[in-house]
Amino acid sequence: MIVHKIKVYPSKIHLPKKKQLAWKIAEIASDNAKLSKEAIDMVINRVIDNASVAIASLNRKPVISSREMAMKHSRKKGATLFGVNNKLKFDCEWAAWSNGTAVRELDFHDTFLAEDYSHPGDNIPPLLSVAQQNRKSGLDLLKGIITAYEVQVNLVKGICLHKHKVDHIAHLGPSVAAGLGTMLRLNTETIYQAIQQSLHTTISTRQSRKGEISSWKAYAPAHAGKLAIEAVDRVMRGERAPSPIYEGEDSVIARILDGKKALYKVPLPKKGEVKKAILETYTKEYSAEYQSQALIDLAKKLKKKVKNLNQIKKIDIYTSHHTHYVIGTGANDPQKMDPNASRETLDHSIMYIFAVALEDGSWHHIKSYTKARAKKKSTIKIWKSIKTHEDKKWTKKYHDPNPKKKSFGAKVVITLKNGKKIIAQQDKADAHPYGSRPFKRKDYINKFLTLTENILDKKESDRFLKIIQNLKKIKPGHLDKLNIQIKKNKLKRNYKKGIF
Repeated sequence: MIVHKIKVYPSKIHLPKKKQLAWKIAEIASDNAKLSKEAIDMVINRVIDNASVAIASLNRKPVISSREMAMKHSRKKGATLFGVNNKLKFDCEWAAWSNGTAVRELDFHDTFLAEDYSHPGDNIPPLLSVAQQNRKSGLDLLKGIITAYEVQVNLVKGICLHKHKVDHIAHLGPSVAAGLGTMLRLNTETIYQAIQQSLHTTISTRQSRKGEISSWKAYAPAHAGKLAIEAVDRVMRGERAPSPIYEGEDSVIARILDGKKALYKVPLPKKGEVKKAILETYTKEYSAEYQSQALIDLAKKLKKKVKNLNQIKKIDIYTSHHTHYVIGTGANDPQKMDPNASRETLDHSIMYIFAVALEDGSWHHIKSYTKARAKKKSTIKIWKSIKTHEDKKWTKKYHDPNPKKKSFGAKVVITLKNGKKIIAQQDKADAHPYGSRPFKRKDYINKFLTLTENILDKKESDRFLKIIQNLKKIKPGHLDKLNIQIKKNKLKRNYKKGIF
C-alpha cells in the first residue's frame, strides 16, 4: 500500500493529473491486478447478503416507488429488477436506482467505518445492472466489485465527510465509477474523468440521516450509483470533468471539506497489487445502524443479568465520538426519543435499539420496529432512561488502524433503583470478522433463507444460491441469472401517477 498525501493547489500552480488522487484511483482501477481467492469468496457472500435484504424489502413503500419509476424505462436488452420477471429488462441506470434502493432500505447490509462511514455493498447494484446490459461475465463483475470496494474503503480511511456534514455517498460515486472502469476495461484517462464527474455530482448534505429521517436515506446511495453510471457513459463519449476534483482551488476539499490548508492521507494499493479491502468490511446480523450491532449483542446478554427491568433507574452508555454524536443523545435529535418516529429514525437511535433489545432479548427486522412496539410503555420507560457519553478511550479504539483492534462497541452502566450497578462492555459485534462468531458462508445463506422465507419458493431460492456460488464461471450475457423472481401477485404496486 502507498499512502498518498492530498492537499489543495491554487489554480496558478498546475498540478499534473498523474499527481491527482482521481488519477491514482484510476490507475489501480485499470491495472488488471490478480484476484485474491478470499476476496472472490467475500464478493459472493456480499451478493448473497444484498439479495437477502433486497428481497425482504420488495414491498416496502420506497422500494415500490423506485420500482415503479424503473419500470417506466424498459429496454429490450437491459438489466433486471429484483423480484420482476427476467424477461422484462430496463435501462441499467434505472435498474441500479431501484435495486440499490431495495438493498439499502432495511439498513441491513455491509458496512465499513473509519474516518467516515460507508456501506460498500451499495456498489453492487449499479455494477450488476451495467454488467447485465453490457453482457459481461461473472469474472468481469467480480473484478469490478473488488475494485469498487477497494476504492471506497480507502477513501473512507483517509477522508472524513461527516465532520462537514457531507453525506457518505460522496465516496460512493467515485468507487462505483472506478468499479465500472475495471469491469468495462476502460483506460486510465476515461476512468479518471468518470471519477471526477461522479464525485462532483454526488456531493450532498447529511440531512438525509439527521432529525426526522425520511425514505431518502434508502434512495441516496441508489441515486449516487445512478449518477456514476451516467458519468461513465458521458466520459466514454469523450466528455471531460471538473478538474482537479479533489485538489482544485474551488473544488471539494477547498470549499466543502477541510479547506485550503487541508492535508489528507489516503492509502491505495500499488499498481498491480492484489486488492483485499473487501476483507476489512463487515455485514450486519441485525437490521440497525452498524454501531448498534455490538450493543444489541450486549443488551441480549444483559437481559439475563437484570432480573427485573422495572428496577432500572438509568442506563449510561460510554462509547465513541461517532456513536454518541450520530445515533446517541449527542446527536441532539428529539426524534430519536419519539415513539412516533419513522423506522428510518428508530434504526439510528441507539437509545431505542438498546431498550428494545434489552427488553426482548432479541432483534427482528420487522417486529422490533412496529408502531405498537415503539409505543410500549415499558419500552418507553427504559428508552427515556438511556443517555450516551463520548469516552475518548472508545473513540481511540474506533479509529485504531489495526482491523483486529478496531472497536465499535461500548461500556454500559445500568443503575438500579437500589443503587446497585450492573456494568458490562463489548468491543465488537459477535458477527464481526474478529468477533466471537464471525459470519461465514453458511451464515450468509442462513440470513438469505430467513429473510426470504414466505417470499421465495424453494426452487427459486435453491437456484439462486447454486448459481451465485459459481459466480466466477458465469459466462458473458448470463448475469441476468443472478436476478431473483417472485410471483407477480406478490409484488405490491403504487398506482399514483408521476412524471414518467
